[in-house]
Amino acid sequence: MVELAFSTNAYTRHALPEAVERIADYGYAGVEILGDEPHAYFPAFGDTEREELLAVLDGTGIDVSNVNANTATGYYDDAPPSSFFEPSVVTADDEQREWRIDYTKRAIDLASRTGAPAVCLATGRPLPGNPPERAYEYLLDSLDAICGYADERGVDVGIEYEPELLVECTEEALALVDDVGHDALGINLDVGHAAVYGEDPAEAIRRSAGHITGVHVEDIVGGVRGKHYHRIPSEGDLDFRAIFDALDDIGYDGFATLELYTYPGEPDTAAREAYDALSAYC
Repeated sequence: MVELAFSTNAYTRHALPEAVERIADYGYAGVEILGDEPHAYFPAFGDTEREELLAVLDGTGIDVSNVNANTATGYYDDAPPSSFFEPSVVTADDEQREWRIDYTKRAIDLASRTGAPAVCLATGRPLPGNPPERAYEYLLDSLDAICGYADERGVDVGIEYEPELLVECTEEALALVDDVGHDALGINLDVGHAAVYGEDPAEAIRRSAGHITGVHVEDIVGGVRGKHYHRIPSEGDLDFRAIFDALDDIGYDGFATLELYTYPGEPDTAAREAYDALSAYC
C-alpha cells in the first residue's frame, strides 16, 4: 500500500526539525529530507544537526521517505534564485564532479542513518563544452562509484529525470538503469516531470515497474505537456486516481512524496491541502 510523505523543501523558511514536526502534524507517514540549504547541506550538516534530526524523527514517529540530493545550491556563496544542479555528476570538471559524487555519498550516509530506503539524484545538464555523449560517460562513471557505495549501506539511488536535463524522460532513465547494470540504481519517478515531458504519468509508472525507488507527486496545470510548476493536487489537471491505480497495479508499496517547494510562504497550507486531496487514494 502506498503511503504519503511530504518534502521539507516546502519549508525552506523553517529549520529542519521544525519542518519535520509540522509535516508529522498533518498526518503524513513519511518526510523527505532536503539534502541542500537550508536543511541538510552536507558540508555543513554535522553530528549536532544529525542528532537533532534523529531526535525529532524519534519524537514524532515519522519515517524518512527519501533524502533529496537533486540540488547542491549551498555550494555557491551567491546562489541562484532557483534550485541549481551544478556541480553535477556529469560536469566536465573532474574536481567538481568528484565533489558532487562525495556529496551524494554523504546523502547516502544520512539515508542509512535515518532508515530512508533511498536517495534521489538528478543528472544535471550537458553544459556548453560538454556534449551529451561525453556527459553520459561521466554519468556512468559517477553512478558506478555512487551505486557501489549505496549498495554497501543498503540504500537505493533513484535517478530523477526532468525535461532539459541529460536524462529527461522514462525511456532514457530505463536505458540508464540498463547501462549501469547495478541493483542499487532505479528511478525516482516524478509524475509532474513525466507530464511536462509529454508522457502519461500512469503509463510512465507501469513502464518503470520494478525499478521505482520513490515517487514525487505534485499537480501540473495543463496536464501532459503543461508548464513545469508544482501545484497542490486538485489545483492542476493530473489524474491522481489513474496515477495511484497504476502504482497499485505494479505492486508499489513505498512512499508517494509531495514535492511542493513552490509554496515557501505557505507550506502548512500546501501540506494540509495536499494531504486532504490525496489521502483518499492511499
